[in-house]
Amino acid sequence: MPSIDKSGTFTLGDRSVKRLGYGAMQLAGPGVFGPPKDHDSALAVLREAVARGVDHIDTSDFYGPHVTNRLIREALAPYSDDLTIVTKIGARRGADGSWLPAFSPEELTQAVHDNLRNLRLDVLDVVNLRIMFDAHGPAEGSIEAPLTVLAELQRQGLVRHIGLSNVTSAQVEEARRIAKIVCVQNQYNLAHRGDDALIDKLGSNGIAYVPFFPLGGFNPLQSSTLSGVAQRLGARPMQVALAWLLGRAPNILLIPGTSSVAHLRENLAAAELDLPEDAVRELNGVAMAA
Repeated sequence: MPSIDKSGTFTLGDRSVKRLGYGAMQLAGPGVFGPPKDHDSALAVLREAVARGVDHIDTSDFYGPHVTNRLIREALAPYSDDLTIVTKIGARRGADGSWLPAFSPEELTQAVHDNLRNLRLDVLDVVNLRIMFDAHGPAEGSIEAPLTVLAELQRQGLVRHIGLSNVTSAQVEEARRIAKIVCVQNQYNLAHRGDDALIDKLGSNGIAYVPFFPLGGFNPLQSSTLSGVAQRLGARPMQVALAWLLGRAPNILLIPGTSSVAHLRENLAAAELDLPEDAVRELNGVAMAA
C-alpha cells in the first residue's frame, strides 16, 4: 500500500500534519449542494482516507449545507487524537445553491456553533475565515471586523487556531496584526501561480499554505503539457499536479477532494511520485502557456 508519509509533515497550529490530506467538499451533492448521490460511498471515502494515514481533513458547514460535516461525524466520530479537522466560515448557501457572504457577528458566531454541533466537537481545531468580497477570487478590502469576531470566539475557547481563505497578501498582513494566523487557503496550481511570493513569505513565518483547485482553470495547451509529462512518467495528470505542488514549497498542505475511493487512492499515491528535474522544468513553464 502506498504511504503518504513520504509527503513529509508541516505544522498546522499546534499539530504536525502530513502534507497530503483530504478535502471533503465533493462529498456533498452536485454543486456542493444537497446530499451525496451515494451515502455509503461517501462514508467509505472518509474511512479509507483515515485508514491510509490522512490526518488533515478540510470541510465546512456550508458544504451541503451541513452535509459534509454530518458525513464526517457519522464516518469518523469519535475522532482519533491525531486527526485535525479544518473548517471555514464566512459564507452561506442560498435556497438555489448560490454562495452568499455571511460576515455579520451573528452569522459568524452561528457558523462556529453549527460546525461544532454537526461535527460533534467541543472545540474546532482550525477555522478559516473565508472572505467573500468577490466569490470568484480575492478582492481587496479590510477584514478587521469579521476577523475580530472570530478572534473573540477563539478567546471563548470555541476555536483553537485561525486561518484565512480567498485573501490577498495585504489582507494576510492586516490579519496578522489582529490574530495569529496558522494557514492561508487560496487557489493555486501549475497554471495559476499568482501567490508565489505569498507562499514563500508565509513559509518563512511558519504559516501553512493550502491550495485548492489543483487542476482548476487549465487551458488546452496547459492541460496537454501536464498530460504529456504524466504519460511519460506512467502517472495520472492529477498525481503529477499534486507531486509538483508538494515539491513547490515545504509549507504547502494539499487537500485534494473526491467522492471516489479509487480516485482517493490515486491522489494519495502522489506522495510516492518523484518528479525528475526535466519534468519539473517543463511543468514550471505551464503558467506561461497562456
